[in-house]
Amino acid sequence: MSANTAQNRRKAGINPMGVMDIWALAALAYWLFMLWDTLRARQWMLKLPRSEPEQAGWRTGRTPQDGKESEAPLVSIIIAAKEEESSIVETVKHLLGQTYPRIEIIAVNDRSQDTTGRKLDELRRWSEGRAGIAVPLRVIHITSLPSGWLGKNHALYQGYLQARGKYLLFTDADVQFEPGTVEDAVRFLQEQQADHVTLAPRMLVRGLWLRTFVQFFFFTLSLFIRPWRGNDDFQHRHGMGIGAFNLITRQAYERIGTHQAIALRPDDDLQLGRKVKEARLRQRLASGTEHIAVEWYTSLGEAIRGLEKNLFSGFGYRLSFAALGVLGQLALFLFPWAGMLLLSGPAAWGFTLSVALMLAVYFLLIRSITGEGGFEALLMPLSVVLLCYIVTRSVWLTLKQGGIYWRGTFYSLKELRRMKARDGFD
Repeated sequence: MSANTAQNRRKAGINPMGVMDIWALAALAYWLFMLWDTLRARQWMLKLPRSEPEQAGWRTGRTPQDGKESEAPLVSIIIAAKEEESSIVETVKHLLGQTYPRIEIIAVNDRSQDTTGRKLDELRRWSEGRAGIAVPLRVIHITSLPSGWLGKNHALYQGYLQARGKYLLFTDADVQFEPGTVEDAVRFLQEQQADHVTLAPRMLVRGLWLRTFVQFFFFTLSLFIRPWRGNDDFQHRHGMGIGAFNLITRQAYERIGTHQAIALRPDDDLQLGRKVKEARLRQRLASGTEHIAVEWYTSLGEAIRGLEKNLFSGFGYRLSFAALGVLGQLALFLFPWAGMLLLSGPAAWGFTLSVALMLAVYFLLIRSITGEGGFEALLMPLSVVLLCYIVTRSVWLTLKQGGIYWRGTFYSLKELRRMKARDGFD
């Protein structure tokens, strides 16, 4: 910087180091608040308990509370599958092996062009002739998509129309279930007197770079939506739903308007949870890492391509919101690392403390959700840059195309924004 430039800035009242000091103080205040809020929220960070052998009352036809004869409520498990030939067989077989005595499985083949439909039909025939399997498997084949619907949402709704259960479990076609998952979840729902239970799965990831990015993505998403607030019965604005496991009573599902109310939402699982809370129903989010697992993406490239399709949706298709999100990532997540290494004096110390607090919040949140989280946090700056790139590209692609391509179907931006406005986002 030249002497004249420095003198001019002093005359104008601008002190470069002062700006950095203020920035460091703001970042420090943000991470102090996030640490306080995370520690405060630990009372709502629940884990789905495993049933002890003496609790297995439904297996004997008796309730564990009073020993009286009781019939377990029917649970309808609804799966939407589109081009899921690589995972659908394993998922359905896991569900056929559930210990819970009264379930029906409704698998909806949503216009698949691969062998998903054929494999589902083969599974149905296999289960009918298999000794020891009393679970009915029903298969619905959808060949066309009506206007005003996202494919997955329409498929889940069609499954609901065929379901008979008191409880509905919406899940994905690539989830691995432990045998006691449904039994433990139904018991948990009843003990908590909840209308909706959603579980965070164990994430199966291959390789350091994919694990680093996936962990960071869920970390920053948790800071944005604060998912555990759904367990606070005294607030009705913030709710949570996870596509791998949404167990809801039929009465609650119909009260929130079914999937018809979120027909064009790519984030249907999250919106289902949000509507549960808006309807003043009782919700429970719990870590289900000992019960369910899912491989979200098989590679980092696949994760980038998948997220760039719908990340703009999380900002309500609002360019200003997306820009603020990117700037926030750079200012509060990336720059503290740079400031810690490149600056000196009070600003450097402020940014160093911000990084320390950031890591503390990371470990608290990630371990509460996934049960793990380690040294990959040190690679966080690279994840920040990658996430900002994905958000920027998601916005660019959506605006360029005038909408999004989702599972082979195009949805116009005008239509998507209309649904957002109807849901009260704007």
